[in-house]
Amino acid sequence: MPLRHVLLALLVTLIWGVNFVVIKVGLHDFPPLLFCALRFALAALPLIFLRGPLPAPFWRIVQIGVLLGVVKFGLLFVGMHLGMPAGLSSLVLQSQVFFTVLIAAAFLGERPTPRALAGLALAAGGLLLIGLERPLGDSLLAFLLVIAAALAWAFSNIATKRSGASDMLRLISWVSLIPPLPLLVLSWFFEGPETIGHAVLNINWGGAGALLYIAFLATTVGFGLWSFLLRRYPASQVTPFALAVPVSGLLSGWLFLGEALTAQDWVACGLVFGGLAVNVLPGSLWRRRAAIGN
Repeated sequence: MPLRHVLLALLVTLIWGVNFVVIKVGLHDFPPLLFCALRFALAALPLIFLRGPLPAPFWRIVQIGVLLGVVKFGLLFVGMHLGMPAGLSSLVLQSQVFFTVLIAAAFLGERPTPRALAGLALAAGGLLLIGLERPLGDSLLAFLLVIAAALAWAFSNIATKRSGASDMLRLISWVSLIPPLPLLVLSWFFEGPETIGHAVLNINWGGAGALLYIAFLATTVGFGLWSFLLRRYPASQVTPFALAVPVSGLLSGWLFLGEALTAQDWVACGLVFGGLAVNVLPGSLWRRRAAIGN
């Protein structure tokens, strides 16, 4: 993977790392299913300006939209609403990396190399160190919902890879058209019209800003770039970058909010990025370093 694509992947992890804090802000003003529905309704707006044929077969767009928009984000937002902390949610959701690698091996025949597996193991150790310092929250159900969201994301990664789309902005815009209606129906039945009306009529600047961030930066930009990388490279080479999402969340909190990081956190961040380096740096570079060491 060339350096410019590595930097794009790291940009996505930064956007998504900050996103979990933004989601928590938005959930103060919106019930989770309504928040998710509004997110995708806004993310579909570029279709007003985009012209041309469908970027992928319509059934594939529906499949990705249901898996990614309705199932993954519906479960994630409800899990966070029920008490899963933002930092731990960003950590647990990255189990999708391991789910994706396993599913890609089973359905696409993509066998990760021993070096890739070693990198994944190293990064997983870093995530474990981060997780040991963070409370689970009050609800086991909330934890299980986020795990289920990770599994849905893994299947949507595979569906995206098999979509055949080349224009990823148009793909994510069309995909965003699918979730709003089913999510609004679910919100109507489970959250109620009174809750929906109160949230819409009492929106403030914090809620509006959170909605714009997750709609356009986290969805249109983040998933557009993510889908672009998934189309070009094996899933086992792209998805490990998501392991850096909790790290970017920790570092952004440290840089912009003054949140303290322990020595264990710094070691964990080093392990995650070390694992990514093992996974993405050219094999020839590691062979040259081994030869120099000998």
